[in-house]
Formats: sequence, C-alpha cells, structure tokens
Amino acid sequence: MSLLTKINGCKAGICLYGLAPPKLSTASAELEAIVAQQETRLAPLGLDGLIVYDLQDEGERTSAPRPFPFLPTVDPYEYAHQHLGRLALPKVVYRCVSRDTAEDFVGWLGRPRPASSPLSVLVGAASRRTPASLRLTEAYALARQHAPAQILGGIAIAERHARTGDEHERILAKTEAGCRFFVTQAVYDVTATKSLLSDYALALHDRGAEPVPIVLTFSPCGSEKTLAFMKWLGITFPRWLENDLRHAPDPLATSIALCERICAEAWEYARGKRIPLGVNVESVSIRKAEIEASVELVRRLRGLIGT
Repeated sequence: MSLLTKINGCKAGICLYGLAPPKLSTASAELEAIVAQQETRLAPLGLDGLIVYDLQDEGERTSAPRPFPFLPTVDPYEYAHQHLGRLALPKVVYRCVSRDTAEDFVGWLGRPRPASSPLSVLVGAASRRTPASLRLTEAYALARQHAPAQILGGIAIAERHARTGDEHERILAKTEAGCRFFVTQAVYDVTATKSLLSDYALALHDRGAEPVPIVLTFSPCGSEKTLAFMKWLGITFPRWLENDLRHAPDPLATSIALCERICAEAWEYARGKRIPLGVNVESVSIRKAEIEASVELVRRLRGLIGT
C-alpha cells in the first residue's frame, strides 16, 4: 500500500524516515558522497516515504544557548527531488513559510513534483517573537487556491499540549484548513503523547469527525551532546528516563529500547482510540553511530507496527 493510499484512506502504519539536507557549504564531491550513502542506507528499509526537513535557526524560541551552531542547508525541495531523485521513495518536503512572501510561496507550490510526491508539510515561525512575512493560515489558503492537488501535512507537538492543553484544537483547525496528516516532534514523553491522542479522540467524537494519520517521530539519543540538543529543541524527557539515559552503560542501545517501548505503548493506546498512528525515524545527530542506530530503530518499529 503506497504512502498516498495510506494518507488518503486514513490508514495506520505509515513508516517514514526524516533527514535534514547537508550544509549549504558542502563541496559538490562531498555532497555526492552523502547522497550515495543515504541512498544505500535507506533503499532497503521498506519505507513508505522520506521526509526532508527545512531547518530554522529557532534562536528566538528559547533564551538558552544553542548547543550547535545553525548553518544554512541545501534547499529541501532541491535535495529531495534533484539530489535524491534516484531514491524511489515518495518525498515529503517541509517548508518554513514565515520567510516567504505570498509570491515566493505560490512560486514554490508551482515547482514540479513527481506524481508519487505531491506532499508538503508547512511550518510556521519557531516563535511568536519571530517576524513572519507569511503566516501559516495564509499559506494554507494559498495552497488551497493555487495547488489544490498538494497533500498538506502539519506539525503536532505533544509538549505544547502539556503546557497549553489545546494542541488537539490546533490539529482540528489545521485539518479544516487542508492538512491530511500530522508529524510530531521526537517522542520521549509517552504520557504527554497519550494525553494529546486522548483529547484529540474526544474532540473528534464530539464533532462526529474522523481522525487523520498522526505520525510519531522517534530519534535515538546516544550522547550527552545529543541529549542537550534535543532538550534545546523542546523535546521533553521525563526525569526517570533522562536518568536512565545518562547513566546507562550503553546510552544508544538504551535509547533504542526506550523508543521501541514508547512506540508500542502509544500504538496500542491509539488503536484503542481508533486513531491511525504511524512512525517517523530521524537522527538529530550526524554521528555515524547514531545514524546507524536510527536505521536499526526503523527496522524495529516497522516490525512493531506490522508494515
């Protein structure tokens, strides 16, 4: 069953892999080598599709110093459809719309895409303090007007729901605006995720509406530096879990096992609520060990969700 079929049919079991494009300063020979490595690594995994992120600085989201410097990357559209064009997977390309004018965004919507990849996830500004040329609601309206065949996805953040209690309302509003699926940030707090799924299910029942696929993201964490970066990104680690990671003899193996357990618990909970869940695996680190761990995690989670 293809990715488009799963999204259009609101089916559970979507399995994606997410990656960021290489740095813009990457030399052409090195860029070709990276592309070849990623093609070799991802082709055998049986994925439904590939996410290519559009990174933001996010410096205004928090006053904490960024653990790693932000560096511009290759354009996500170009990396997905040109550099990784030989990789026979549907591509889900992220677009940070806050930097766009309406004209820029409409131009981006009109760029050619393969028939298997009319897929985009639109992302707003990282913070309300961040100046935005184009608001997310405006981008959705422009997409409906100028690219009605585009299948739009949205972002869902369980940690935000834990703070505000209204993330399920954001999901419903974005669905009404045209979103057909949602991708979360990396999940380590299963309680926050289940609370979001619970409130979403209750709201759907009250409205007599049907759920859309929610794709949970999982990312291995194998070092103190990766942990610090993930926390800076806003990912929540319950105290007990953070302690287990920090003091594990093999943090990476512990992280993979924890992700598998969290996914299993969320999967069973969502199935009981009749919410079609999927998974997305990423590595926020460029360390070879953590990238290889993300590949192992894909294999484990595919087995768990039965795809």
